[in-house]
Order: sequence, then structure tokens, then C-alpha cells
Amino acid sequence: MKSSTTQGVKILSTGSAVPHISLNNDQMSEIVQTSDEWISTRTGIKERRLLTGSQQSVADLAIVASKKALDKISMDPSQIDLIILATSSPNDLFGSASQIQHSIGAINAVAFDLTAACSGFVLGLVTASQFIQNGSYCSVLVIGADVLSKWIDWSDRSTCILFGDAAGAAILQSCPSTENSILNFQLNTDGHYSHHLSIPYQDDKKPHSFLNLHQGSFKYISMNGKEVYKFAVSQVPLSILKCLNSLNMSVNDINWLLLHQANERILNAVAEKLSISRDKIIANLSKYGNTSAASIPLALDEAVQEGKIANNDVLVVAGFGAGLTWGTIIVRWKEL
Repeated sequence: MKSSTTQGVKILSTGSAVPHISLNNDQMSEIVQTSDEWISTRTGIKERRLLTGSQQSVADLAIVASKKALDKISMDPSQIDLIILATSSPNDLFGSASQIQHSIGAINAVAFDLTAACSGFVLGLVTASQFIQNGSYCSVLVIGADVLSKWIDWSDRSTCILFGDAAGAAILQSCPSTENSILNFQLNTDGHYSHHLSIPYQDDKKPHSFLNLHQGSFKYISMNGKEVYKFAVSQVPLSILKCLNSLNMSVNDINWLLLHQANERILNAVAEKLSISRDKIIANLSKYGNTSAASIPLALDEAVQEGKIANNDVLVVAGFGAGLTWGTIIVRWKEL
């Protein structure tokens, strides 16, 4: 979808945060029956970060990532007009974005949560860019943050080895169309397969005696890994190609491929289907595992800090996950 306006959108800054506690594969083998070799060869993950302590939450990581992004450009938080928190693990089911707004001092910002699991940051960027392009807001803070360690069954080897906790943030701002960074996007949802990756809610068997109300609780992450893999490898390349074609661009125009950091096999399979060199893949899942909505902004921030991404480089950013949802954004990187 293309905007009919001429207003551009620029990514001004990025920031990220990870917990201090690390859990490597050898330590994981003491929790469930597995090994470093088994995990590494199947996922590419060597370790993951975990947020421990009952008083720490996803908001804490999001606040740190947001402050880092603001500090990099010496931006006063009061200049932020909108905060979008992409998360599937809020510490308050009514939303955690308002807590972040208060904590960072963004007194003029509207704040809300967006739930789209591993696709959350991509949908957050698209949502932010639409608000900017139509003139509603000028400066938007988009955060991807998840603490899925709190929603894992640590006896389930198929899921506990995969996930880690983190947060990443990006500040977007309006700019002249000639400096536009967000070139185009393509989004999809297929709810028919939502059961393949979910955190289901389960009613208690015994209802309330008078009202016949069944109250329950959310359970642990449930995932059909084979189906999620097939979905990602088949649909993500198609989404990328469709987005590129709409801009009359080709795979040869891509400088960097930044995918949701779910599994090394998925990253390599998508690159292979597109005939993209593995040297162009931005990846850090070996250190952090699958951090859900945080994975793309975390990897982006690290790549920026390492000086990998140069001015006018073309980044293909693609998220995929629960819903099932997937989407692509084509970004032309603009340095400050």
C-alpha cells in the first residue's frame, strides 16, 4: 500500500536493551533433555537472555531501550507525539505503553499497545509511518519488547530452548519526501492457522456457582514448529518479492536482509529462495534467541552500532509469527 501524501518518514535513532542474565545451551541441558549440539544445529541459538526477579517486567526493558534511542539524538522526550509498544507479554493486560510514556517523560505523547507477536515491530513501524504520512503526528517512538520467558513451559523442550527476553526501539519523524526512508510495505494475516502458535486462554472446569461464569488463565506458549517453519519459508519470500515489485526494485537492489530472528534455518532458507547471499543477512539470534517483537529492532540497533548499514543502503525488513501474521517493509537507510 502506498500513501497518497508526499510526506516522508525517516528513522532518526534506534536503541535496545537485554537482561543481564544469560542462559547458554549447556545450562539449558540441565533443565531439559537436550544438548548444545542439538540446539545449535537445529536453531543456530547458543544462548538467550532472561529477565529474572518478580519486580522486573517488559516495561523496564522497553524504558531502557527508549531512553537509549532518545539519548543518541539528544531528543527531549516531550517532543514525542506517539508511543507504540509492540508486545505480546505486557505486565498489565490493559496495556503497558502508558507506563513507558510516564517513565521516560513523554508528557505530550499518546501511548498504546499493539499485539502481533513476532510481527509486532513491523506492524508498529507501518502504523507509525501512516500516522506521520497523514500529518497526524510528527515524532513517533516504536518499541518492540517481549518477556516470553514468563510464558514458557520450561519442561517443554520444543519451546523453552527458543525464546529470550529483550526490547528494541526506533524513533521515526516526518521529513521531506526526498529523504523518505520507508519506501513501501506489504502485510498479511491468515487466522486459519492461528492455533499453530499461541498462548491459549483456558477456562477453569468449575464455574462460579451462582453466575455460571467460567474464569481461567492464560497457559504457556504452544507451537507447531514444523508448520511455522513451512509457513515462514513459503510466505515470507513471496511477501518480499511483492513489496519489491511494487517499487520496481529487484533482489539485486537489496543491501541487507533483516528478518525476524526465529531460527537460523529459516533465515538461510528465505535468503536461498530469494538468491540472496548469506553475507547480506543481519543476524544475532545466536546470542539472544527468538525475542519475538524485540528481535528486529534489537538486530537493527546492533547493526547500526557496528556501522554495518551505510547511507542509502536498502534494507528488507520482514516479520512473521503468531496470528499467523507476516509483513515486509522496504527501508532506504538515511544517516543523520
